[in-house]
Amino acid sequence: MFHVLSGVWALLLGIVLIMLGNGMHFTLIGLRGGIDGFSATELAIVTSAYSAGLLTGARLSPVLIRRVGHVRVFAALGSLMSAGLIAFPLVVDPWAWTPLRLLVGFCMSGIYVTAESWLNDASTNETRGKVLSAYMIAQTLGIIGAQGLLTLGDAATANLFIGASILVSISFAPILLSASRAPTTEVARPMALRDLFSGSPLGTVGIFLLGAVYATQSGMGAVFGTQIGMTADQIALFVAMLFAGALVFQYPIGWLSDRVDRRWLIFGASALGAASCAFGWITGGGLWPLMASAFFAGGVTTPLYALFLAYTNDYLSTEDMPAASGGLVFTFGLGAILGPLVAGWAMQRFGPFAFWLVLGATFAAIALYALYRMTKRAAVPVDQTESYLGVLPTASPVAVEAAGAWAAEQAEADRRDDAQS
Repeated sequence: MFHVLSGVWALLLGIVLIMLGNGMHFTLIGLRGGIDGFSATELAIVTSAYSAGLLTGARLSPVLIRRVGHVRVFAALGSLMSAGLIAFPLVVDPWAWTPLRLLVGFCMSGIYVTAESWLNDASTNETRGKVLSAYMIAQTLGIIGAQGLLTLGDAATANLFIGASILVSISFAPILLSASRAPTTEVARPMALRDLFSGSPLGTVGIFLLGAVYATQSGMGAVFGTQIGMTADQIALFVAMLFAGALVFQYPIGWLSDRVDRRWLIFGASALGAASCAFGWITGGGLWPLMASAFFAGGVTTPLYALFLAYTNDYLSTEDMPAASGGLVFTFGLGAILGPLVAGWAMQRFGPFAFWLVLGATFAAIALYALYRMTKRAAVPVDQTESYLGVLPTASPVAVEAAGAWAAEQAEADRRDDAQS
């Protein structure tokens, strides 16, 4: 493992620094918006704008890269993102923040595409699985670490926004200095949603609903904490718990994924998420019960994303997997735009604890649909399923396609080994 990481450590360091800056800005939006009296609906619109930017960037970034190259796109988007982060405290207004968040989301998507292209190019078929796993860990640790940095300043001032901008700016140095050549960036055209649904109804519907869950957790979690009177330190810990659980649950869910009917695993993880949200709603504001709810509800979200990708690939040919991956990323993005809007409306109308009700209802919908689909289609035999590989919901189509290709290769290799033994 050390030998594998020795060739990509600078890229991973840059990713950690990017996620530190981006993770700070995510929570800061909720903190500062609460301080300045933004409503839940206004902050929901601001949150959804980021997802809209990510979705747009995922489609347009490969086109920009083909026109002007990786280095120019990376540097340009990085500069725009850094400037956008500094601009937030200059114009504290939800209608000014909405286009800024759209810009930051667009830039972040392009940064993901470029960095993941370099990372994919720096790995081989033998090392790709370990490199992608290390990438996932680096991203998650960056987001969690960002919450710790928020405790060092006051969200009412511009200092934390400036700190986030600095982190994003300096993150480009290790990435650009370590990227010796421009890799090829070819992202498959996303599969049409009708074809994607026809191939895997559960994968399509499930990942759409999961997009709503993920964006609500990451974007509205700080808003919820602000509205129930948490301190800034408590909000930072709450958001960190939403992501910390993924580090714990990713491996056991991935291990089970290659050994049982994945639909039962989707049902179980979703049911656990729904139960955790119900617990968060019932507790009525107790600090540690809320932290536990965040840990379990957030902990199953990231593994479910990778689980839906693997499940969908089980019903596709190897040739269709890249296009399906792009379609799933797009579907997830649509859900991520809608989720915060629904949560914001509910929190505005029914109070802040509607945050848990919306999340719990969405988890429950995934679980019930998984049960329904079990009555409509036979399970794929476990020895014929594709390998599971942890991929974060923030990954661009580049990483998702690379993970899918690696999983298909691993599954084929395992089947050859079984046939020979």
